[in-house]
Formats: sequence, C-alpha cells, structure tokens
Amino acid sequence: MAAVTHIPTLTLAAARAAVEAAEAKARAIGVPMNIAVVDSATHLLHFSRMDGAKVTSISIALDKAFTASGHRVPTSTYKEAVWPGGVGFGIWNSNGGRFMVIGGGLPVKNENGEVLGAIGCSTGTPAQDEEVARAGVEAVEKLLKAESGKIRAKL
Repeated sequence: MAAVTHIPTLTLAAARAAVEAAEAKARAIGVPMNIAVVDSATHLLHFSRMDGAKVTSISIALDKAFTASGHRVPTSTYKEAVWPGGVGFGIWNSNGGRFMVIGGGLPVKNENGEVLGAIGCSTGTPAQDEEVARAGVEAVEKLLKAESGKIRAKL
C-alpha cells in the first residue's frame, strides 16, 4: 500500500498558455472575458480580467473553473439537471455556493483522461464563455502533444 500519490496537474506555464489563447479568442469574438485557470486540486493558477470584462463575472469565472476541475466535467453538463424537479436541483448551493451550472467551465485532461485542472470564462453568453474556454483547453492540449512527442523522441 502506497503512502504517497502523485497527481498530475497543470503548471503555471500551461495556465499562461491557456489564458493567452482564451484572450485571443475573446478578442476575435469581440467579448472581453474574465479567465480563470485552476489546477487539479481546484486551486487558482492564473487569472486574467480583460479590459471591459464584467466585474461581477470575476467570481463566476473562478467558480466555473473550480466546478469543472472538481467535478471533472464541463459546467454545461448540468444545464438540464438543475431545473426544479431535475436530479441536480439545488446543487448550486453545494461547496459554499461555488458550484456553477452555467456553461463556460471546461476541465483540461491529459491523454489518459486524468483531469489536470480547468479553465473558467465569464462575461459573454454561456456559449461564448465556453467557446473562449475551449480555446484555452486546446492550447494546453497542443502543449501536451508537443511534450509527449519530445518524450517519445528521447526513448
């Protein structure tokens, strides 16, 4: 029985790459965003509030990232389940009210499906927030593929 476990998690460099890509996508669609990246333990790694992003969306972006990392699925997953009578009704009250059920939070996973962290975006519509978050996830996936290729080349 092992006394220690090693859990893969995002690095600050990966978080910065995610934010840079998300900011570029936000500029491309014309919607300034609050962008939060958390590690696999839901702790904040990097945050950006673009000029013009809604101040009231800061905590929403943080909570989207928290939820996506902690529950290991996109926040949009809960969209239909949280209405009155739904199986997840009231879940937003969990975790000190931090559980977010609005689209815009996406987990970042490695090739083994392990959650490394998450990105949460907020200011636009849920679809816009998720589009911007997706750009951040794709930037990290690109880094992971490059690292994997370098490791294979060494073997």
